[in-house]
Amino acid sequence: MRRRRPSQHQIAAGSAQVLLATEGRPIPAAAVEAAAKLVHDGGHVEVFAVVRVWGTSLGLPNPGLLPSKREWDAQREIVSDAVRALRRRGVDASGHLVATRKATKRIVGEAARLGCEAIVMAADPPRNRIVADLMWSQEPYRVRRRAKVPVHLVSAAG
Repeated sequence: MRRRRPSQHQIAAGSAQVLLATEGRPIPAAAVEAAAKLVHDGGHVEVFAVVRVWGTSLGLPNPGLLPSKREWDAQREIVSDAVRALRRRGVDASGHLVATRKATKRIVGEAARLGCEAIVMAADPPRNRIVADLMWSQEPYRVRRRAKVPVHLVSAAG
């Protein structure tokens, strides 16, 4: 039987610091809205995007596997669009990117480093756990399992 931590998925509106994260997918308006609702006056939303490093070659970094300029530019655009949308709603927001192969570790670590009280991410519908562990698109569920703060998953379609 799977145990659930109910407090993991619940948070009262009014967090001081929220991390709006993406593992590479565009951030839907519903995720921006969810992050904005969780912040009270004086709060801040940090938009954080992971640019995927595609692997290693014999355990060593390989320049051919690093993100291309086009991938960096696409993620910068996603982050800047989300920051602009948050600022239009009157929310203090900023954003940054990082390249990594371990998106879950970096997102959870960034939330801890910034002292965030919640993480908001867009997510596809959950898949079978065995198959999901092999899919990059299931990263939000891995973040939810590892995070020590509530993680709000918003449908990627909306």
